[in-house]
Amino acid sequence: MDTKKEVSLMTREQHTDGSQEPKKTQDPGTDNPPGGTEQDDQKNSLVQKIQELGQTNVADMENSNIHCITVVGQIEGHMQLPPQNKTTKYEHIIPQLVAVEQNPKIKGLMLVLNTVGGDVEAGLAIAEMVASMSKPTTTLVLGGGHSIGVPIAVAADYSHIAETATMTIHPIRLNGLVIGVPQTFEYLEKMQERVINFVTRHSDIPEETFKDLMFAKGNLTRDIGTNVIGEDAVKHGLIDAVGGIGAALSRLNEMMEESEGDMLQ
Repeated sequence: MDTKKEVSLMTREQHTDGSQEPKKTQDPGTDNPPGGTEQDDQKNSLVQKIQELGQTNVADMENSNIHCITVVGQIEGHMQLPPQNKTTKYEHIIPQLVAVEQNPKIKGLMLVLNTVGGDVEAGLAIAEMVASMSKPTTTLVLGGGHSIGVPIAVAADYSHIAETATMTIHPIRLNGLVIGVPQTFEYLEKMQERVINFVTRHSDIPEETFKDLMFAKGNLTRDIGTNVIGEDAVKHGLIDAVGGIGAALSRLNEMMEESEGDMLQ
């Protein structure tokens, strides 16, 4: 028999036998579910960390019994602010506070503030949520805790302010269309009283002192009010102590230990 015919017959027999059929290499992604591979998930997570935090490696907080919430930029209320504004949305903060209250693994809450203020009712809503929590809470003012950030800063069980941080205390203001009737000014006055009452109830500052700071003239170049810095906020009784992240965490751990001791008793 011709040699070429023998090779052809052998090749056909090998192909008809499944055991001798050479296995084809498969694409590693074909057997995976439509959601993508594990490597794709890792890449997406890495990109998300870079976009949100500016770095790839961050400290793991999953095993911590303290939850930290940041209030930065402008506090956004019912009206959406322009996209270039750095904002804190109250509809993002409030569910976190509810989760902290319900989660048995979390024993304490820390709020870090660097805010210019913003929507009055949204700020008061966050402050009331913090003040009504059953777990130990602490706040730390870094950079600034201005305007409606003041009630949030004093809402916790204990508050700290950095030595160089500032807090601007000024009257309530309206922007946009304002109806020039007496009821508008009465509404402003009632809203202002809500802020004053909350701050004086949750801090050691006397009401008269707070009003004097709020309506002072000449301290702010283009506004009525006062800018208090670090130690001055403590002297007025607005903030409990001057300190940074170490002091705030130390105090929160102490309150958590006291709370656990009370529960055991």
